[in-house]
Amino acid sequence: MAIDAIQLFPASEKMYPGRDQYYAGEGFPLRFKIEAANDAEFSQPKMIADFTEVDFPDPKDHITQYAAHEMYGRYVRVTATKLRPVKIQPARESASFSTQPVDSKDLSLIIAKIGVLSGSRDVAVGCKAMADAEYGNTDELKQLTRPARQDGEEIRRDNPRAVTDSKTWQPPKLKALTPKSGVTLNGGIFERAMRNNIEYLLGSYSTDDLLRQFYERTGKIKNFKPTGSQIFWEEDLAGSNAGRFLMGAGNTVRWIDDPELQRRLSVVVDGIEECRQPNGYIMAYPEDTIFYSERAAYTRAWLTHGLLEAAYSGNTKALPMLRGYYDWFNQQAFLPDMLRGAIQGGQGMVANTRVGTSPVGKPADAQVIQRYYQEDAWLHGLAKREKEQVWQYPYDRPHCYLLTNLEAYLDMYLITGDQRYYDAVLGAWELYRSHWQQAGGSISIIEFEEDPPDSNYLRQHLGELCGSSFWVFLNQRFQQLHPDDERFATEIEKSIYNVGIANQDGGIGLRYHTILEGRKEKSTHQNTCCEGQGTRLLGSLPEHIYSISPDGLYLHLYEPSTIRWQQSNQPMQLTIETRFPMETKVLGTIMVKAPTQANLKIRVPSWAASAMHLSVNSNPAGVGEPGTYVALNRQWRDGDTIEFTLPATVQAKQYTGADQIDGQMRYSFEYGPILLAAVGSSRAGLSFDGDHSLEHIASQLETIEGSPLHFAVRGNPSVTFMPYWQISEEEFTCYPCVRSLA
Repeated sequence: MAIDAIQLFPASEKMYPGRDQYYAGEGFPLRFKIEAANDAEFSQPKMIADFTEVDFPDPKDHITQYAAHEMYGRYVRVTATKLRPVKIQPARESASFSTQPVDSKDLSLIIAKIGVLSGSRDVAVGCKAMADAEYGNTDELKQLTRPARQDGEEIRRDNPRAVTDSKTWQPPKLKALTPKSGVTLNGGIFERAMRNNIEYLLGSYSTDDLLRQFYERTGKIKNFKPTGSQIFWEEDLAGSNAGRFLMGAGNTVRWIDDPELQRRLSVVVDGIEECRQPNGYIMAYPEDTIFYSERAAYTRAWLTHGLLEAAYSGNTKALPMLRGYYDWFNQQAFLPDMLRGAIQGGQGMVANTRVGTSPVGKPADAQVIQRYYQEDAWLHGLAKREKEQVWQYPYDRPHCYLLTNLEAYLDMYLITGDQRYYDAVLGAWELYRSHWQQAGGSISIIEFEEDPPDSNYLRQHLGELCGSSFWVFLNQRFQQLHPDDERFATEIEKSIYNVGIANQDGGIGLRYHTILEGRKEKSTHQNTCCEGQGTRLLGSLPEHIYSISPDGLYLHLYEPSTIRWQQSNQPMQLTIETRFPMETKVLGTIMVKAPTQANLKIRVPSWAASAMHLSVNSNPAGVGEPGTYVALNRQWRDGDTIEFTLPATVQAKQYTGADQIDGQMRYSFEYGPILLAAVGSSRAGLSFDGDHSLEHIASQLETIEGSPLHFAVRGNPSVTFMPYWQISEEEFTCYPCVRSLA
């Protein structure tokens, strides 16, 4: 074939030794030659490039190209004659962004891909590749001739043509709004979880701890020596701890008056303001270290989230600080490197879009995403429901933080009205829901663990708490667009009960993984990613109970609570009394000063075992099928009541996945939205007479009198079920095996 040029792609994924930061060029040959031939033995080689006399400069992340001048050949060979030393961390030095790696005595040859250009295409794609018989890594050879990545191979991304004029934007009109205030919890599971969250926030770090890195940047604190987990969670991710606290505290004080939590929130915001630079810069790490570790994306997003939550709780300093910072950020020369030159760079998208949808948002916040982050082929693949776009995302390791990319793209739809964003995110939502969701609702994609579609591993450490937190807020965005679509409320509900609250360890800490068999993990209080997003979720619980629409109100979740809102310029109040999920009766009471027309839409959950009947003032008022909302559109008077009983029952679901046990069937059990666990053993088994229909298996669980949501199993005295969220130290399984009695 005609050969016009050869391309060598440097490896661009390894971390600096001792540093959680990308670098490229590892193993690229110091001296080498490239030849072509018509036979595999290269009996008559033709030289394409010869760099065997002088050391080749470090290409870093640049794809190098070598002209072949219309040479013809069947085989191409790259031969290294001098290898580049492997980088290592200097001895006796702690991990630090200022520590530079040094050459070791070890040598390596690493090339990520070889391209053979003939005309306008790479003719090497899919061809067989061979390596040195003794030292070659045959497992990786297929990468040398892999197809081109769908959104390009470049590390730097700058596409000004993708930027659209804000004058052409047509943002969609939200059909319901999430309340940011006006909801009071009246006891119940949510309030207990929130008060545990307050205890966790107040007991984990002082305000001095939270502000230390900001003061280090300004020189007010010097020579601090981190130890243990601080090296990563505190130093690598400098400023994330303040973001974690502000996310949890800012959400919480909107609903619960806690003077000490409010005081600390103000102290942290004041401290960040004190350290703000004249150019608007507010991050805890120095400007020139933004690409160290995950600062460019993870840490920036966390502090942005935290300051936004502080602002929505009433702090007046947070929004001006954010606006000043993003006016600085949106003009920086490093922006082309942010998506692929930063670790998990896509995490940073949601920082821009959340500011863009805030009261201080500007078109530039979204246009930065269009120009430097937008991946059109990925959006197209998600819209087509291509599974590999989720679990084999081609530019980084699969990670639950891809959900933040989806949050950002849905924000882009809310800002611009561009249907492409919506179609892609809805496609991804359906993929996650169908192929990467465990019993109870946890999202199973996690970095460094292989999780093919529908594998549903039970003993791998899957189901990060942060992933389910992102899932809740993604569904909340959809709910604002489609409040009548009950699916989004279902996703939010089970994620809260079976992941958010289930991973809370009282007021002590939060668990990282949602483990469905064995024993739950020990909780932590050291600023992990799951602590940050867990406290954010737990602090937001009241805003998921209701939505406010132009003509009335949606009741999505069933918690003892009161909401106050304005309906046609008239104050209205709805108080919900219930002990759900311990009991299923719900009573709502209206308070108004004058008769007021309002459409109250009551959710009939998709897990309901039958139609749900509602009454107003003890008179029949409507019937709803599972998975719908019943509209009670009327003129409401003071003291009017709404009553209904949730048709909750135990339901069994057959397990499918990689951890099936030969010759036995496994099932999960749920009561309404509540995932149940068989306690006592991780290998608990059940034996039943009769058929193995789901209805028959579920009917074998019997309520234990005096112990709400605890169940005995007919004919199996050694097995007891209880809510997964109540599990603490017990050994358990959420997927017991079931066999028939002879």
